[in-house]
Amino acid sequence: MEYQGSNNWECLLDPLDHTLRSEILRYGQFVEAAYRSFDSDPMSPTYAACRFSRNSLLTRSGFGQTGYRVTKNLRATCGVQMPRWIGGVPSWMSTQSSWIGYVAICQDKEEIARLGRRDVVIAFRGTITCLEWVENLRATLIEAPDYVGPKSGVPMVERGFLSLYTSRTTIFSSLQDMIRKEISKIIELYGDEPLSLTITGHSLGAALAILSAYDITATFANAPMVTVVSFGGPRVGNRSLRCQLDKSGTRILRIVNSDDPIPKVPGFVFEDGDDVESTKNVHVANLPRWILKYVEDTQWVYADMGQELRLSSKKSPYLNKSNLATCHDLKTYLHLVKGFVSSKCPFKSSFKRVLNKRTSV
Repeated sequence: MEYQGSNNWECLLDPLDHTLRSEILRYGQFVEAAYRSFDSDPMSPTYAACRFSRNSLLTRSGFGQTGYRVTKNLRATCGVQMPRWIGGVPSWMSTQSSWIGYVAICQDKEEIARLGRRDVVIAFRGTITCLEWVENLRATLIEAPDYVGPKSGVPMVERGFLSLYTSRTTIFSSLQDMIRKEISKIIELYGDEPLSLTITGHSLGAALAILSAYDITATFANAPMVTVVSFGGPRVGNRSLRCQLDKSGTRILRIVNSDDPIPKVPGFVFEDGDDVESTKNVHVANLPRWILKYVEDTQWVYADMGQELRLSSKKSPYLNKSNLATCHDLKTYLHLVKGFVSSKCPFKSSFKRVLNKRTSV
């Protein structure tokens, strides 16, 4: 369970523990499978759907034998629509609901024995559709739903991410409803045995992973241990959200490329230490108190969540350092995890290039 973050990965990140590296890469493959399974061809009649059946998703996406079985396809719905005054756009540009990932449960006895528990994975891809990009830009903070507690500590999340998580159509349920229903089934089926829930994603998927973790632990009193493994995720919410996640026992491991701009947006972060409910320190970020108060009132003050594994494209001799898209690519993240040793040895000198030319969004 230490590799799931039971001890906040103490003494495992620097230098990077070999077994933890393998687990990070394994969960990264679940995310890669989500990208490969998505039908991104605008001319396809099944655009924005999953290309494979649940039974074949992991194998046909190139993952191979995992010991996991996909039990649920997940869709996210955008709360925004293409403006009516924009006419003549192709139908794919106004796609509102799309396949975003899946739930998979470990069924292999040997893998369960290796892990010491039955692991459940929720994997999310990153931004692909036009309206998902629009949602990403709705970057002000909004109160998280279903919060019960003092108003001074209200968890707040990015408006666009919350919209993607909670919006529904007359045809499709919300991502939130799908996840709650599936987790309820899983707890009913496997709640009497050692169980863990690992939520992983890249970019937008990393943000949805944190929202899912918050929602699951807030909804289910008997929820199993929840761990988030995120790759290149943007900021999601404020300090109160971080505080609620910490109190729930949720463990978050953020893999960050210091040359990738996405983990540095949206908003501002004024402190990275222990959670505080107010900006009592006038010298935080070397800004006067009145400026801090003004920025907080504009709902642009975010907080970074969990533990961070910081990597750098500049330390790899195999990457294009000037290409921001490459810096954010999931394959770049997996490449850097494979080569990272420690902060004193950021990349193995003997590491051979494992990237291919495909770029994930």
